[in-house]
Amino acid sequence: MRRNIFLAWLFATLLAAGGARAGELKLSTWNLQWLTLLPAGDRALPADVRPKQPADLALLRGYAATLAADVVALQEVDGPAAAASVFPPDRYVLHLTGDAVVQRVGFAVRKGLAFTANPDFTALGPPGSRLRSGADITLQWSGGRLRLLAVHLKQGCRQDRLTNRRRASCPVLLDQLGALRGWVAQRQAAGEAFVLLGDFNRWMDGGDAFYAALQERGPLARVTEGQSSPCWGGGGFIDHIIAGGAARGWMRPDTLRVLVYRETGEEWRARLSDHCPVSVQLALPD
Repeated sequence: MRRNIFLAWLFATLLAAGGARAGELKLSTWNLQWLTLLPAGDRALPADVRPKQPADLALLRGYAATLAADVVALQEVDGPAAAASVFPPDRYVLHLTGDAVVQRVGFAVRKGLAFTANPDFTALGPPGSRLRSGADITLQWSGGRLRLLAVHLKQGCRQDRLTNRRRASCPVLLDQLGALRGWVAQRQAAGEAFVLLGDFNRWMDGGDAFYAALQERGPLARVTEGQSSPCWGGGGFIDHIIAGGAARGWMRPDTLRVLVYRETGEEWRARLSDHCPVSVQLALPD
């Protein structure tokens, strides 16, 4: 039976907990649902998208401070300026993919952490497809390196057979799986510690074929395995954090947390996000 993971953080207590202690790294993934500075009605936005208002952004900034993660994988962010409205540049260095779409993927990395930006992982979103590339960075510290790939995969095939052609999203997700298998195989061959994290738009429990196929390219550890998310009333995780290589031993499953919003009315799902931040602690080698 799945265990329900819930932690309500108090603002005043955790606002000061800004950085990881020596040897620790707090990783998070957060889909911010159409975080854009474009006005309502802009031709780049669907007609039903309501851009966030200043009060909404202020709440999200507060939750980002409460989250106090060292690295946050971001999804659905319309460039660095939009990301900076939630992750202030005096605290975070921002890296977004170069995709020409509103829903971009990227990272917010706490200032003081060294990282290198690798080329966008465009195999997930070939030019002209309107799919999202992966954001690929390498963290560096005195004791080692950690490769991170943030993803936002195709929506619409959460539990169906990947070969189900009656759902147009499933063959697309199957192609993206092939690209991820290649990325994982490259990391394994290079002996790198790595973490895949983001919005996979896929439930992976119960012998899921997607996750099983990903594991064929090397042993992996998924912190959300067997867990249920409390976000917006509960359910299966589609936001995952998956470690491979040496990082499997660094990830501490007992530190899985979901930051649940205090605002509970249905209107807040659009005003804030329909996803909650998911995080985990890694114990890094010296």
